[in-house]
Amino acid sequence: MTAMSGEIDPKQFRTVLGHLPTGVCVVTGVNRNGDKWGITIGSVVSVSLDPPLVGFFPGVGSRSWPEIEQGGGFCVNVLTSSQDELCWRFAKEPADGADRFAGIETTTSRSGMPVLVGTLAQIDCAIESVTPAGDHFFVLGRVRDLTLDAATGEAMVFYKSAVTGVVPPSSR
Repeated sequence: MTAMSGEIDPKQFRTVLGHLPTGVCVVTGVNRNGDKWGITIGSVVSVSLDPPLVGFFPGVGSRSWPEIEQGGGFCVNVLTSSQDELCWRFAKEPADGADRFAGIETTTSRSGMPVLVGTLAQIDCAIESVTPAGDHFFVLGRVRDLTLDAATGEAMVFYKSAVTGVVPPSSR
């Protein structure tokens, strides 16, 4: 970073922010044809308790996000530390004709969104707004339903360019 110009080096930006652990989730939804889509997101945030709102940040170049947006809603599937395969499967844009849901057990939320079986928590939302935010969008969702299965394991986090688990205070 050069203090005089105010320019930020992208590599340093990624390195510094990589030291801020983020939860890892797969956001799922359906397009207007009812086809299932999903994308790995490491930037899901709690926004408001009243009304209950959450947000996340898909990249503007994502092919998956516009498909999910067509359905008017999404489900945040919070990954456990043992779900690396799901993390990386949904992190890469699908190859032509590739079905990233092939071989994965899913159910459907009450609103019709795909739910990945075995995830730590699921947060089903209606899209409230989508706002451009640099090279990403900020998607704000109104929570319709949410579930937690703490018995599935500990949450996955992204830290220093790698996925890992959290160590609960009682385990230290």
